[in-house]
Amino acid sequence: MIPDLPFDAESILATLRPWVECESPTHDAAAVNRMMDLAARDLAVAGAAVETIPGRMGLSDCVRARFAHRHRDQPGILVLGHLDTVHPVGTLASLPWRIEGNRAYGPGILDMKGGNVIALAAIRALTAAGIETPLPVTVLFTGDEEVGSPSTRDLIEAEAARHAVVLVPEPGQADNGVVTGRYAIARFDLEAVGRPSHAGAAPHEGRSAIRAMARMILAIDGLSDADCTFSTGIVSGGQWVNCVPTLCRGQALSMAKRQADLDRGVERMLALSGEQDGVRFAVTRGVTRPVWEPDAGCMALYDRARRLSEALGQPLPHRSAGGGSDGNFTGANGIPTLDGLGPLGQGYHTLDEHVLIETLPQRARLFAALLADLGAVGRS
Repeated sequence: MIPDLPFDAESILATLRPWVECESPTHDAAAVNRMMDLAARDLAVAGAAVETIPGRMGLSDCVRARFAHRHRDQPGILVLGHLDTVHPVGTLASLPWRIEGNRAYGPGILDMKGGNVIALAAIRALTAAGIETPLPVTVLFTGDEEVGSPSTRDLIEAEAARHAVVLVPEPGQADNGVVTGRYAIARFDLEAVGRPSHAGAAPHEGRSAIRAMARMILAIDGLSDADCTFSTGIVSGGQWVNCVPTLCRGQALSMAKRQADLDRGVERMLALSGEQDGVRFAVTRGVTRPVWEPDAGCMALYDRARRLSEALGQPLPHRSAGGGSDGNFTGANGIPTLDGLGPLGQGYHTLDEHVLIETLPQRARLFAALLADLGAVGRS
């Protein structure tokens, strides 16, 4: 039976606004930690025992919150979210918190502070109603998902292994959809090393690292096909406009629906390393997210969610999605995982990022129903 719990958009927005206005770009550890503190306080007020897990690699801390339960030692439900965003501090000037019609705007509101807040709203509502979940609930918030989770993958995998299921409130999909699989992703560091000379007096004596990098970017883009895509997203080089640049660095990303396709893509990328026309070019593999393909445990979890959603009057289609999440790790490790449980909206990673307000209470209601319904879900 689905609990009859009150959810309204205004109360959810009241919690969400300070989260959105606490800007938290991944590479600003102090800013992300301010967001961690805000989330930790809200979780503590909701009744959780909260602990801070120190960060590493120059990245932020994490927050783990455990809610009291009579079967505390039983494998339970892990709610897995990230509090970092792609938006630098100061984005609020261009993308301020605002409500326009049925939309709420702000940096990180969709990816994924809105989802984290609806999970918190679901827990609050169950607690207020005196409803104990069949399984204990733990919330883990990390701060480096937007750069591939290099400092937290081991923590995520270890924590998830102690749980029966993982719920990930990343943005929902079109038509009220959720995510039951994600593509494999690999990141690469690029470096071109040329030869300096005076750009005015002796340009022919130098070998431009920037020019070489530009050629390689076109070559990398040309590797894309239907099975595996490639893109270069960061480039920097040179120090003086009157010097032929010696050094240029960049970062590229590859994504594939199947692990074998990504592995072939990685081989093609690494094969670009070498020297040409006096410029050395090196490709180094960075962080990787494994492909997550739905197994029997994942689909059993999804089927429960689908039945609950239909009972609430909403269809719940599912799909595998591009764009990684920390669900890649838990799903690939065989832990029943359901992703994309957050609100719906558009424009994440842009200055048009917004949520559809009506989906905040809708998704909170579904999240609460899941927490109240889930007993043991077997792993395949």
